[in-house]
Amino acid sequence: MGSLLTMLAPVTGTVRAMAEVPDPVFAGEIVGPGLAIVPSGAGLVEAIAPVAGKIVKLHPHAFVILADGGRGALVHLGLDTVQLAGEGFTLHVAEGDTVAAGDVVVSWNPTDIEAGGRSPICPVVALQGKAEEVTGLVAPGSPVRAGEPLFEWA
Repeated sequence: MGSLLTMLAPVTGTVRAMAEVPDPVFAGEIVGPGLAIVPSGAGLVEAIAPVAGKIVKLHPHAFVILADGGRGALVHLGLDTVQLAGEGFTLHVAEGDTVAAGDVVVSWNPTDIEAGGRSPICPVVALQGKAEEVTGLVAPGSPVRAGEPLFEWA
């Protein structure tokens, strides 16, 4: 394929296996494999770019970054958060922008999402990747800090 792509954790929290995400599309890895993170801490959280590349899709609750080599990284902030129509999310970049790994993309408040009855879990997906190409670097159940390597995509 190409070089190994290391995906960084976009938020600080506890790592979960994709199968643990309470959404059939993510749990079934229909859009691709990866890992999810349950954000920790209260208040405003900055979601950072897990890879360097171009923002090809940007919604308040989700974004896709196209990395070198044409691989896409999807970060979804919480489940069913599309229903909020952007409320509680602040965008720091625009579609078409080029970002470095670690750049702030969106700030949001997972506590508010949870208070509204939605899951704040954040799937981090290797879009259209194959399960065997993805190697988790953090075991499910373990803590991870934003910016730390989460998984590798071969």
